[in-house]
Amino acid sequence: MIQSLLIANRGEIACRIIRTARRMGIRTIAVYSDADANALHVRSADGAVHIGPSPARESYLVGEKIIAAAKATGAQAIHPGYGFLSENAEFAQAVIDAGLIWVGPIPASITAMGLKDAAKKLMAAAGVPVTPGYMGEDQDPAFLGRQAAEIGYPVLIKAVAGGGGKGMRLVESADGFADALASCQREAAASFGNAHVLIEKYIQRPRHIEVQVFGDSHGNIVHLFERDCSLQRRHQKVIEEAPAPGMDAATREQLCAAAVRAAKAVDYVGAGTIEFIADASEGLRADRIWFMEMNTRLQVEHPVTEEITGVDLVEWQLRVASGEPLPLRQEELSINGWAMEARLYAEDPAKGFLPSIGRLDILNIEKKAVRTDAGVQQGDSVTPYYDPMIAKLIAHGADRDTAIRDLGDALAGAEVWPVRTNAGFMLRCLNHSSFKAGDVSTGFIAANEDGLLQPGEALQTELRDDAAVGLIAEQFSWIGGHYGTIRRFVDGEFHGSPVHIMLGFRLNRVPVEEVTLVIDGVAERRALPHRYADRFISVEPVAGGLAVFNDGEAMLVTTRIDGSGHHSAHDGDILSPMPGKIIAVDVAAGQAVTKGQKLLTLEAMKMEHSLTAPFDGTVAELNATPGAQVQVEALLARIEPADAG
Repeated sequence: MIQSLLIANRGEIACRIIRTARRMGIRTIAVYSDADANALHVRSADGAVHIGPSPARESYLVGEKIIAAAKATGAQAIHPGYGFLSENAEFAQAVIDAGLIWVGPIPASITAMGLKDAAKKLMAAAGVPVTPGYMGEDQDPAFLGRQAAEIGYPVLIKAVAGGGGKGMRLVESADGFADALASCQREAAASFGNAHVLIEKYIQRPRHIEVQVFGDSHGNIVHLFERDCSLQRRHQKVIEEAPAPGMDAATREQLCAAAVRAAKAVDYVGAGTIEFIADASEGLRADRIWFMEMNTRLQVEHPVTEEITGVDLVEWQLRVASGEPLPLRQEELSINGWAMEARLYAEDPAKGFLPSIGRLDILNIEKKAVRTDAGVQQGDSVTPYYDPMIAKLIAHGADRDTAIRDLGDALAGAEVWPVRTNAGFMLRCLNHSSFKAGDVSTGFIAANEDGLLQPGEALQTELRDDAAVGLIAEQFSWIGGHYGTIRRFVDGEFHGSPVHIMLGFRLNRVPVEEVTLVIDGVAERRALPHRYADRFISVEPVAGGLAVFNDGEAMLVTTRIDGSGHHSAHDGDILSPMPGKIIAVDVAAGQAVTKGQKLLTLEAMKMEHSLTAPFDGTVAELNATPGAQVQVEALLARIEPADAG
């Protein structure tokens, strides 16, 4: 058995590997960049080695530094986790050549499955059903256009070396094919250094079904059943579950058998996932499920498989890498209940899912009913250098309804501040009638995005009421013992929009007489409800005021005594949401602007982000110039509201 293990990764997966290794009595060594010097995975490991500057290309992606760290610390083996170098065959071979144990498949298997076109040809030869399409060498645009016509529109153009949704275009008709092909090839060349593409039939109602497979060095290969990862946004998985809704025993048997054939075709050793696409227009049918690709590593969503099978997949990885046979035979594996996972990200759905970085002053996500795989703790920071995942929340219950309920409760009770999260967004996904019915395709979020991005009016009302209650509780010692009535104003910020609340206090120890909400200039007066027993509400003092949490959403309120209920000055401050580069400025100082008008464009984390006017007004201050590098929360512009006078 391996005695010492270096983990060539960071964040929640590094912490996850450390937990299993420690239980098995294996010494762990972490690696870290400048940004991760005090990260949770570093604090959790038995030892740690600094491997370079913050950018991944100068640290976590430099194989020579990782191998040197393993040798320097006496590590016997290297576990790559997922992402970074986990599917890099050259790195795997370098680890083996250095006399170390590679916790993963043999390099030849990684290579065989690394290019989508070659992998599909290999799978077809092994009797694994593949999506109709063209995977040949001829890349002439005219020839590819004829192939697309033969396959039948709509078609997908996909980079053979692609991943993460890059190098992929949907083409509805022949008229748009040439432009889409050129765009796809440019993106593929820029992202992967390979402009080669394949064309495949676009499935009208697709579901993403994948099968967990596992092999050992003794020729044994088993499957651990399927996962459904259909709930996606822009090809990125959001919520995963196991087993797949609507999967009958006969279809499961055929699908899993095909996955085992796929693994055997490449002499697979270790944990891997065979990904399939299903045409669910008539339910899940074995003759309408096709191979997409193989991930030659542990998947982000592996916990749902662990929960329904009772297997620790990381332990299996370490045992197989040590030369042991698989701990269980196929007939000893079975499905127990239902599991569901939500990926909690530091991102702001209200701002196009822009990554939200900064210090986690409040982080309360630990719930008894769910498993939490986290890469950070309260007081840690989310940096702009890496994937902004905070944690994975995994619920396991006797049935799907129970898993949905427990996962929903965990998301509803998530408290994170000042970093924004997608908790509320995922909760709305879970509560959608189509999701509850198991009727979800990969296009579900895009088709329902408007209703999923913004909280409903009822929740917005609850949050504003909660803000008032929290403010009153916080100020009660100040007002206690007095008589008469006083008005107090509250400025709030919710989903990027200012909220203005006027509270009426009766100062005879009866805290609230009334609440008047002044939102976008319209006043609404109503009594304040006080029944909160069945709602996930929390109010916490934070820098600048009070943070109010409810159903996965967060709101900040700050108090003013002398306000008028109009826009306060800070509402018009346009701050940089993260470090980046100004690439365009669309307004000038003194210019009149309208609510929602684009002010400037910031490039950050390889994406472009438009910053817009929060209300009608005038550009009173402009500190942005094209080409300038700016830091997080830098004041880029200030909008003076039209009603300022």
